[in-house]
Amino acid sequence: MKAETTIAGIRADLAGPRAGGQKIGFVPTMGFLHDGHLSLVRECRRSADLTVVSIFVNPLQFGPQEDLARYPRDPERDADLLRKEGVDILFLPEDKEMYPDGYGTSVEVARLQDKLCGRSRPGHFKGVATVVLKLFNIVQPDCAFFGQKDAQQVVVIRRMAADLNLEVEIKALPIVREPDGLAMSSRNVYLSAEERQAALVLFRSLEEARRSFERGERSAAAIRESVLNRLASEPLARLDYAEVVNPNTLDPAERADEGTLIALAVYFGRTRVIDNIILGSAGEAK
Repeated sequence: MKAETTIAGIRADLAGPRAGGQKIGFVPTMGFLHDGHLSLVRECRRSADLTVVSIFVNPLQFGPQEDLARYPRDPERDADLLRKEGVDILFLPEDKEMYPDGYGTSVEVARLQDKLCGRSRPGHFKGVATVVLKLFNIVQPDCAFFGQKDAQQVVVIRRMAADLNLEVEIKALPIVREPDGLAMSSRNVYLSAEERQAALVLFRSLEEARRSFERGERSAAAIRESVLNRLASEPLARLDYAEVVNPNTLDPAERADEGTLIALAVYFGRTRVIDNIILGSAGEAK
């Protein structure tokens, strides 16, 4: 595996394979990798001739009161994991490489960026869209892989790619969960043992919603109410949002149909945990 820290370096590495017609796959990450990230890497390797992974903790997507300074980092461990997975190129840029002095451009995806997580994290998806577009322009992948856990991020990136005519296929892969159901996340390390146990209420509330749908419930309001009731049963859970939405527009749904998205964000102490399921999608919350 070759590691690059500069834009010029990774472009030079990719010029030959691209000219030779190799299919380039890309997995953008913020590091502190877990099996969810590695599932993306494995699918990328199956789908492409050459696999590129980036690790960059993007300052533009963190608000002033958020956890940029304490966001978990372990680049040496990450590099070792990626090497074992057969990654071809690791891109590890510094902040100044991505945002040099005088940098002043950003990307916004109107309507989508201010819903769900965007309501409590203003500017977050502006930062996400900006850095992903930059990375796409640097790597110029044929396909890029994202996790369904960050469902709104996937919707925003797909919309940006379509609107800006980017020649990249966006692939979203199912959530990878711990054996007890908790969605894997780099931020799970922030949870105390008690909070970690309490956070299972997200998975359980989503499973309850799925069972209700499978029994024939189609009222989005009724399904949402069942989720809220289950969340309210956990004293340590502090609700940010629980919504039943159209998976493309993220607008509230009146009727729950196959493909409808149920998305949650809940605080446990200072840690914000997100999760979701797509109704009718077997295995999403398994």
